[in-house]
Amino acid sequence: MGMTINCPLPGPEEIKSDYPLTDELKAFKLARDNEVKDVLSGRSDKFLVIIGPCSADREDSVLDYVSRLAKVAEKFKDRLVIIPRVYTNKPRTTGEGYKGMLHQPRPSDAPDLKAGIIAIRRLHLKVMDECRLTSADEMLYPENRSYLDDLLSYEAIGARSVEDQQHRLTASGMDIPVGMKNPTSGDFTVMLNSVYAAQHPHNFIYRGCDVTTDGNEYAHVILRGGVDKYGAGIPNYHFEDLIRLHDMYEKTELKNKAAIIDVNHSNSGKRYKEQIRIVGEVLHSRKCSETINNLVKGFMIESYIEEGSQPVNGEVYGKSITDPCIGWDDTEKLIGMIADKC
Repeated sequence: MGMTINCPLPGPEEIKSDYPLTDELKAFKLARDNEVKDVLSGRSDKFLVIIGPCSADREDSVLDYVSRLAKVAEKFKDRLVIIPRVYTNKPRTTGEGYKGMLHQPRPSDAPDLKAGIIAIRRLHLKVMDECRLTSADEMLYPENRSYLDDLLSYEAIGARSVEDQQHRLTASGMDIPVGMKNPTSGDFTVMLNSVYAAQHPHNFIYRGCDVTTDGNEYAHVILRGGVDKYGAGIPNYHFEDLIRLHDMYEKTELKNKAAIIDVNHSNSGKRYKEQIRIVGEVLHSRKCSETINNLVKGFMIESYIEEGSQPVNGEVYGKSITDPCIGWDDTEKLIGMIADKC
């Protein structure tokens, strides 16, 4: 037999009961959710900054980073809505490598999914309780989001998952904004089809149940660049790309025609310092075009305490063990520039 069942895992309700959300934090999260929705719908002229480590690898350094981010968020709260990236499960192109805190609560230890489920819920709770922010995560495994669905204010569906029907249909039942990335091919049509699916109601199987969803009007696109058939990067944040996206959006009947620009990944070629320049270019495009200004609602940025990256067994506190990130000094300056120019 090709699959071995190691052990049953606790269900979402059991984990939520053990690590509950207080009524005060529920109200706080609802207010944050509505603030994000208002930006994406155009009811607010604030700008979204979804920012943080490529992967949330350890609780202490992530909370340290988010506590710093909370001070910056307070400083610019009249212009920006800052959402910390707390990505607790990581897609791996070949299936090899560190798969995130969900799999390995301690990156150097063997996988432990039960401990990982507890660790990621505790981390997101602490972000809310200690840092007074609500976070974003990636919906890598649709059925696992039930452990966190009462904690997150934003979820992203990655380039390798966006064509998957289960991801699309699950997104249609979420009550928070969800960003659908363009696939690695860069195809805008695939991405917009995913948004269409997420914005409409569906009936399907979810966690062993027959479910019906209402559709998620706050589903939108994330541009992250693509690669051609030779593996070369194809950025899609330029002025012409944004106009093309707008024109394609306009041919649809989608609601809240919004875009977030992921300034790393194939847009930067993973040259992490390029994120700063790309942010500047997109902000300039917004200034030059009312169409682009109305379309682009925020950035997704990879940032940590120390710049660059290190191996999984690296010992530098606050330095990424997956994709390289800009460091804290550049982060603070970059957020200030966004607040000044958005």
